Amino acid sequence: MSAKRQRPRVGAEDAYAAAFTALAHPARRQILMTLNFEGGQMTAGAIASLFDHAWPTTTRHLRVLEEAGLVRHERQGRVRAYRIDKRRLDLVRSWLDWFFKKPG
Repeated sequence: MSAKRQRPRVGAEDAYAAAFTALAHPARRQILMTLNFEGGQMTAGAIASLFDHAWPTTTRHLRVLEEAGLVRHERQGRVRAYRIDKRRLDLVRSWLDWFFKKPG
């Protein structure tokens, strides 16, 4: 039986910080947009083929997105398929919604 690497539980403040830190980099935002427009799931190789950076740079960006809870991966044989995790995006959206509420 293989042990799955699980993301440590974080409090809401840490979750916000992790998500906004991950979203601060334009390449990571582009990865999320690409995943979204490609149906929400792509292999690491397919993602990497769309960018000019080196493979280690792409995998580092994917790791940051995963550690922030914005994507998750599933092993399909020797391939990792990445998928958007909308639960953390919902957290980001709920925070941003405060700016659209009327005061009082």
